[in-house]
Amino acid sequence: MRWIYLAAIVLFALATLIFAMQNLEVVTMSLLRFEVRAPLALLTIVVYLLGAVTGGSLFALLRRSYRGARGSGNAS
Repeated sequence: MRWIYLAAIVLFALATLIFAMQNLEVVTMSLLRFEVRAPLALLTIVVYLLGAVTGGSLFALLRRSYRGARGSGNAS
């Protein structure tokens, strides 16, 4: 099962990379009053990496919370 997950991650990362390389024009991204002008490829890769980091952190936090809740329930 680990190989299936790894293959899915690699395929998604490859699709993101192909998308980024085919969209090299400069775009403007706005959030509230903050604006960034950068190539769409760069913005795509940055957003993908931020999603990977925050997603991994969220899963780790949820796993730790779940294990903590199970451990404290068994101790009483």
